[in-house]
Amino acid sequence: MTSGETAPSEQPGRLSGLDGIRGLAALFVVLHHCRLLSFPGFPADTGPAWASWLLYGHFAVVVFITLSGFSLAVSPARSGWRLGGLGRFARRRAWRILPPYWAALVFSLAVAWALVPQPGQGAPTAKSVVFHGLLVQDLFGSPSPNGAFWSIAIEAQLYFALPLLLLVVRRLGAVAMVAAVTVVVVAVGLLAGGVPAVGMLMRLTPQFAVLFAAGVLAAGVLRAPVRGPVRAALPWAALGAVVPVVALVAVQGPVWTVAHFFWVDLALAPAAGLLLAAVAGGRPRPLVRLLDSRPIRSLGSFSYSLYLVHAPVVVVLHHFVVAPRFEPGVTGFLVLLALAVPVSVVFARGFAALFELPFQRHRGTAALRAAVRERLSRARPVPEAPGE
Repeated sequence: MTSGETAPSEQPGRLSGLDGIRGLAALFVVLHHCRLLSFPGFPADTGPAWASWLLYGHFAVVVFITLSGFSLAVSPARSGWRLGGLGRFARRRAWRILPPYWAALVFSLAVAWALVPQPGQGAPTAKSVVFHGLLVQDLFGSPSPNGAFWSIAIEAQLYFALPLLLLVVRRLGAVAMVAAVTVVVVAVGLLAGGVPAVGMLMRLTPQFAVLFAAGVLAAGVLRAPVRGPVRAALPWAALGAVVPVVALVAVQGPVWTVAHFFWVDLALAPAAGLLLAAVAGGRPRPLVRLLDSRPIRSLGSFSYSLYLVHAPVVVVLHHFVVAPRFEPGVTGFLVLLALAVPVSVVFARGFAALFELPFQRHRGTAALRAAVRERLSRARPVPEAPGE
């Protein structure tokens, strides 16, 4: 989500590069969905070898979930791992993620009902509206109006775990917290095949809890910044952790990888956490400068909206513009990319201006109403004086 967390750039002492990671991850998901529509048969690789890497959009969600844990733990890490009140935390999360999500849900339902449903899905039903509206679509089945919404429910559910994770960090330390979460999740994975009650927990994508916890651990870099050789070694440690996983995925291919997402995601948790710790510490500098460049940072500022609305846009363009004119294949794929990427980005930017960015800038109903009144007063023409 892939993710509705408050960006570090909105906090004092902005952490360079993290908005860029979020923006590139969201863009990768757009490319992934263009790839799936152009070359049917996923998870089988039915397209050209040079586009095979676009089959792995799932791993962008891995980045989102880890980054979500990191971003939400930044402030607690700077204040003794304390959340600052459960009620306040819940209100801020709801204010941040629900308005754009619900607006995107209305948009997605309208597209699915009036134009074209999502691939492999029927028209949304009343259950679709209820389950997606309440963010429990990962628990209860119904036709999905948006192929990207599955991860938003998981992330929202992880918010409920954050206070407990922080409590464990205060009592036992961040490393012990990650170890405890990992032990529980690995036990679920090992028992799921033989114990039906445990197997039901797999609907929650439990490995994402480890990724979320790894992000919380990475935020500890801000509480006790690493220096010297250790700081310089973080990017190399991240690279060393990810290379074996990438090599395994490349050798085994997408069919095996999709069937083993649970274990592959767990294997990626150290690399994802180390990458965030490195970037938060300003290393490697060339990568941080790239991620913090204006275009990429700008993309990150509305990445949540891009993630939320791109799927219906891509499907509509493919169904009405590309598919009638091009057979599935490379040409249709390139045309879809050329259309869907800029249209999705521009549409998401406009969507964010209405439904996401105002809720970032104004932290409550009163502040938002005051901003709207001020905007309307500036837009209202000033009456001319008599005789003018």
